[in-house]
Amino acid sequence: METTLALNDRTIFIGPQHPFVIIGERINPTRRKKLAESMANGDFSLAQDEARAQVKAGAHVLDVNAGVPGGDEPALLRGATLAVLEVTKAPLCFDSADPDALAAALSVYPGKALINSTTAEGKMMDVIFPLARQHGAAVIGVLTNDKGVPATALERLRTAEHLLKRAGDFGIRVEDILIDPLALVVSADDQAGRITLESIALIHTELGVNMCLGASNVSFGLPDRKIVNAAFLALAISRGLTSAITDPTVAEIQTTLQACDLLMGNDSYSMRWIKAFRARQKAAAAA
Repeated sequence: METTLALNDRTIFIGPQHPFVIIGERINPTRRKKLAESMANGDFSLAQDEARAQVKAGAHVLDVNAGVPGGDEPALLRGATLAVLEVTKAPLCFDSADPDALAAALSVYPGKALINSTTAEGKMMDVIFPLARQHGAAVIGVLTNDKGVPATALERLRTAEHLLKRAGDFGIRVEDILIDPLALVVSADDQAGRITLESIALIHTELGVNMCLGASNVSFGLPDRKIVNAAFLALAISRGLTSAITDPTVAEIQTTLQACDLLMGNDSYSMRWIKAFRARQKAAAAA
């Protein structure tokens, strides 16, 4: 199972036989006052700074969100897309629930993008899947359905099966869907992490599809969130997770993901691990 994303002549491969794919989460104005204000004013320089920093830190794909309260989201997402494309060669993931905003961004994107996201709700799939088909995009499929969040791993498997079937009805290949088994807040439900991990393992075994998580959701409200997030990602990767939306600039997360690639057999002769170690040594010596 191999999902591809592309920008011009650069292609990113997502799959169990490839290194784990990091989708950088930081181009998002939610709860970030300066970024929200700059975007609202049509200034995308801070978004460009975030793009550069995340790619430098190891992001393979960049999530772009322009949901500024009261803003013209189609115009803002299109503007942010064009600005980010000026400074990076990383493929983009468009994060919006507004189909007009998604269409505006996809229309100026030169490659195969990722849409974040659709749910398994009928009205959402009926809008997002035709848009993805029209623009040749891949889609994150979140396992929420018309009844809400499935409570068990088996129910999430059934929801994933339904979502994939509907995608096929619209002519979208299973390879172009990244299933999101839902990372929920463990401080609100102490079983939430376990159920997500069980869901990943079951979906991996039964469907063999690629999966993606908004990983940092799991630690919301807790102290030392970066440690919880890194541990959660390691456990999820061992069960079949192949990509995540996360913050690549957090050293603990980046190092954990590098170690996971090494241990999962996706680092030929340990060369990327050794290169990263030398880079950390050099940075420490310069500090």
